[in-house]
Amino acid sequence: MKCSRTLIACAGAGFLTILGPSVAAQQADDAAPKAEAKPGEPSVTHHSITLNGRTLQYTVTAGMMDLPDYEGEKRADVFYIAYTLDGDRAPSTRPLTFSFNGGPGSSSVWLHLGLLGPRRVDMGDAQGFGATPPYRLVDNEHCWLDLTDVVFIDPVGTGYSRPAEGVNKREFHGLEEDISSVGDFIRLWTSRNERWASPKFLIGESYGTTRAAGLSGYLQDTHGMFLNGIILVSPILDFQTARFDVGNDEPYWLYLPTYAATAFFHGKLQGDLARSLRQTVQAARDFAQNDYLRALARGDELPPAERDRIATRLSQLTGLSKEFILDTNLRIGLGSFCKGLLREQSRTVGRLDSRYRGIDRLDIGEGFEYDPSYSAIQGPYTATINDYIRRDLGFENDHPYEILTGRVNPWSYDRYENRYVNVSDTLRSAMSKNPALKVMVASGYYDFATPFFAAEYTISHLGLDPSLRSNIQIHHYEAGHMMYVRLEDLAALKADAAAFYADALPK
Repeated sequence: MKCSRTLIACAGAGFLTILGPSVAAQQADDAAPKAEAKPGEPSVTHHSITLNGRTLQYTVTAGMMDLPDYEGEKRADVFYIAYTLDGDRAPSTRPLTFSFNGGPGSSSVWLHLGLLGPRRVDMGDAQGFGATPPYRLVDNEHCWLDLTDVVFIDPVGTGYSRPAEGVNKREFHGLEEDISSVGDFIRLWTSRNERWASPKFLIGESYGTTRAAGLSGYLQDTHGMFLNGIILVSPILDFQTARFDVGNDEPYWLYLPTYAATAFFHGKLQGDLARSLRQTVQAARDFAQNDYLRALARGDELPPAERDRIATRLSQLTGLSKEFILDTNLRIGLGSFCKGLLREQSRTVGRLDSRYRGIDRLDIGEGFEYDPSYSAIQGPYTATINDYIRRDLGFENDHPYEILTGRVNPWSYDRYENRYVNVSDTLRSAMSKNPALKVMVASGYYDFATPFFAAEYTISHLGLDPSLRSNIQIHHYEAGHMMYVRLEDLAALKADAAAFYADALPK
């Protein structure tokens, strides 16, 4: 795969073509005139990429869009980066995808420079373990521009997006507030760019899947915008499945297959459980939703002999000692597992991706000091997005680009006070009203933030009419939350997406 990039200044000041990663080319890139946007105007640059022998010319628009309220008063400046394929194409034949990440408080950088865009972060070896400073972008041989135009959205408070002067940030920082503001941006961008006739898709990751499910209803019911497809990467729609609260037993059995997958990866299992990841995961599924679930349901009434049998099997599946599991009352918390699995090696395992190992100051405790899998991606993605926006896309802004910020807190869940957030019924309703809507679920086996078995459980409990159940497809990958850091999964996800788009588009 070959990629060339041409930077064209908005005022026509000049352009540069880069042919390959040579030192001379890099020096020329460093000295090149940059595309500069006038204040208040987007920066527009033109590029090309060759995928599988086909050269695609495309335009990138990076800018801020005023987000007005219903009366037209400015509420916020929303930063976006739009990739559109060049050529005289009818909107009705060119898909359009809106992309965002989660947090809440995350910019769109992860899906942008990890999965969808024509440039991706070089994460080192094929497993995504070897990135070293100062980090760099490389051509994304599995980008999605041959499938769809893509608009990356940074919700208010993330990236460069900010509330307008005098507007309280609380108007955006909540479940319903976020859904409506992002939905209003999608409607306005679609109108201004004359794309109402295009097949429309959403792709969200993590809390972005919560947002996507909410948008499936908001866009239909408020703006009359019916979608062709939604891609849920590392989804969480029902928060009860991932909250280790006293009295809530759901996470303990729903996390078990991910515990087993993690123990398998780190060589902590024995016998048949050490031979095949998928067979081990299936064994954990079977035990979790049968014997283990029944044991948790009995609580203190569980007989001692049965408690001992359950603990023995949990030990076999997790690599933790039977005594440790009995001490947890058969309820292995996430922090305890991540800290305890490799304790004798003085290592922890990651939350976003449990393949990664961390080093704490002490081996005691019930949780790690930091998530080694987030540390592995934070630096590379932060450096490259800041460089890419200015150097390649010619957009300048002196505000911090908020990668994953806590400034959006406190996040409001007013509608769900005294109960768990659950947007799955919004998705069910949207699919019932729009039977053409297709949904793709992508989950990593080593993801503790949004475990794959919890996603499967949520999907199987949507209450969809039987005629609509085939509209949902589920795919699994051998990495974590950001499964695309592993090159094999980057390629597999692109192949699965290509089939999904083909299925969801009008015939």
